[in-house]
Amino acid sequence: MKIVNYFFIVLISLVTISCQEEEEVVIEDTTQNIANRTPLTDLIIRVSQNPTSIDNVLDSSSCFRVQLPVTIVLNGNSITVNSETDYQLVQDAIDAFTTDDDIVNFNYPITIQYQDFTTQVLNDSDDLDDVLDACGEDDGFDEIDCVSVVYPILINVYDPNNELANTLTITSNTMLHNFLENLEDNEYVAINYPISMIDSNGETVIITNNNQLEDFIEDSIDDCDDDSGVSTPINLTGTWYVSYYFEGDDDETVNYNGYNFTFFVGGNIEVEKSGTYSNGMWTKYIDGGQDWLELDFDDSDLGDLEEDWKIVEFTETQLRLKHTSGGGGDTEYLYFTKN
Repeated sequence: MKIVNYFFIVLISLVTISCQEEEEVVIEDTTQNIANRTPLTDLIIRVSQNPTSIDNVLDSSSCFRVQLPVTIVLNGNSITVNSETDYQLVQDAIDAFTTDDDIVNFNYPITIQYQDFTTQVLNDSDDLDDVLDACGEDDGFDEIDCVSVVYPILINVYDPNNELANTLTITSNTMLHNFLENLEDNEYVAINYPISMIDSNGETVIITNNNQLEDFIEDSIDDCDDDSGVSTPINLTGTWYVSYYFEGDDDETVNYNGYNFTFFVGGNIEVEKSGTYSNGMWTKYIDGGQDWLELDFDDSDLGDLEEDWKIVEFTETQLRLKHTSGGGGDTEYLYFTKN
């Protein structure tokens, strides 16, 4: 009888262990995780957002777009904008004379649509002014709308132990944009690769990891820029601060709080923090058709910034840089914002 009981206990133990092994969640490659407001997350958001800068000739804001058709009055003339091609009619009317006010007045009510695809009805110019005030100033980094995601895609959601908690099926730009916009701090998700993207030439590209996706989107930015055929000089002169520094998996922006960097023509940099000054040098060069910025500093606390940085994107008030170490090292991101 004892022998029977012994084998029964062993059998139960084996079944229990087997069940636990079947229920155990396989931990995914954490290097493929994306989180709230990482550079890759922001790039995907810009690819999937509502293209709100497309009608800036009408509303002078990339915060929203005006739903068509809409009728405007410009320099005393009424223009009905039925489709996106009609934006050129508005631009032509603005360019026709240099002595008019070129102010676009809408025939209300109008409906606007935000970057997250939500809509709002505006009944008069006061409503429009309220929306513009709430939007604030554009940062200059608009939608990346000449590339697109082929849906559906799967996104894995992880719990605090980095175990797979849920898998979501994303079927549209609206779903993808709003999902990523609403990621909370310390919440991690991962795209279930491979996925397909459509490039600026209409060709399908297979993407198999985060690095490929980031490079694909970054390389498409110039193609998506309406002014991509015009060479825009990068004006570094003035005083800047580090608004973002990310290395590997760590946001280390706080390490550069209080620093001010004044760039001078000729390559000198004056660094100031709490009334203490030091020097640096900057050199901009082109390699392989890509703009690069080399930084050197006397202050040893700025050693991590001494790299050859790829210039990913820039506006009059922000410069976005990226450095990838050789041999599979960490990727660093450095953003300067003008004071």
